[in-house]
Amino acid sequence: MDEKKFVQFKKKEYEMKRYVWNTLGKGKVSSIKVEYTPVGEKIIVATDKPGLIIGSRGEKIDNLTRVLKQKFKLENPNIEISEIKNANFDAQLVADRIALDLERFGNLKFKSIAYKELVRIMKAGALGVELRLSGKLPSDRAKSWRFAAGYLKKVGNSAKVVNRAQSIALTKLGISGIKVSILPPDAFIHDKILITDEIKRMINRSDILGEESKPVKKEKKKKKSESSQDKPEAEETA
Repeated sequence: MDEKKFVQFKKKEYEMKRYVWNTLGKGKVSSIKVEYTPVGEKIIVATDKPGLIIGSRGEKIDNLTRVLKQKFKLENPNIEISEIKNANFDAQLVADRIALDLERFGNLKFKSIAYKELVRIMKAGALGVELRLSGKLPSDRAKSWRFAAGYLKKVGNSAKVVNRAQSIALTKLGISGIKVSILPPDAFIHDKILITDEIKRMINRSDILGEESKPVKKEKKKKKSESSQDKPEAEETA
């Protein structure tokens, strides 16, 4: 019985998240988290456009809380907005942005849309980006296209640092899938080597010492050659 209640509870939570996502619109929400407190339910919405979600004087938030209370029978739902400072490092927002552009401009311009996002993300300071577009993009048959730049971890514990997301574009030719992987600039990489000023000084010192030691060796060789040339002259005089 407990397992069935848990499954029903998670199913209800998923339906609530999908309702909030569809109500606010594609391309405006990155993630939705639900926290249960003694006071009530806290719904945290991460977005880069808080003004569009809140509305004028908080009308959209008030209407949404009212619907959640009636439809999903929540006791005291409170919606909080978590602002995303740079949307170029959020994989979900980028994937939704590509999906909206495909729906607006069509599948024929998928290359220009993908390269435009790739350049924008790399100029923002990302360490690596990978975009995968699949579906009936340029022809009648479904294909998969990959656009990548920079450094991106694929396996190991450091691959967990990569921000991944996916989205769907409903175009005239059919459904197109978008997968986005972004390595943000503040990501911690275990095998990353930072060349500091101290390391540069050590390298310069080793180079200087190496250059000073080389002429000394040449002088020793010259002395040996001179001593070898003097020996036959001494034998001739004898």
